[in-house]
Amino acid sequence: MRRRLLTLVLALAAMALGQKYDGPRPPQADVPYLKHADTLVATEVSEAKEQSRKDDILYVVAGASSSARTPLASPIFLFQADKLVPEKLQLFKLESKNGSREILFSHKKKQTASPIRMEVTKLSSDNLYRLEVEETLDKGEYSLTPDGSNQVFCFQVY
Repeated sequence: MRRRLLTLVLALAAMALGQKYDGPRPPQADVPYLKHADTLVATEVSEAKEQSRKDDILYVVAGASSSARTPLASPIFLFQADKLVPEKLQLFKLESKNGSREILFSHKKKQTASPIRMEVTKLSSDNLYRLEVEETLDKGEYSLTPDGSNQVFCFQVY
């Protein structure tokens, strides 16, 4: 009985590993792409400017809104990893203010920006990943950013 179960598990694992991803592929590594059926939309690549305040750190991205837009409230991204680690990407909601997008992290206040949960799945042996937002996003501006970096990949849910 145990041997049959083990054989079944190994067969299912071999079938899962044998499946190849045959959908669209990102044309550039280390840039998340919004997946719209068979079309990929590159996120806006930028650098957030860090501004220190008394007990807070404000990160500001130029421009009131992102050029990368999606109507999907639970977007899916495709990501070809090279230098960036997909599991280290964090998703944050940005606030549009004064012609720019910003996010505030506070050292003293309990209400500080926190990342939105995502599921990361490896699709192929050549480091192609699928990133899925685990909750419904409200309309607005968002940013994926590698943990510990000021690099941002922005998009808008409309």
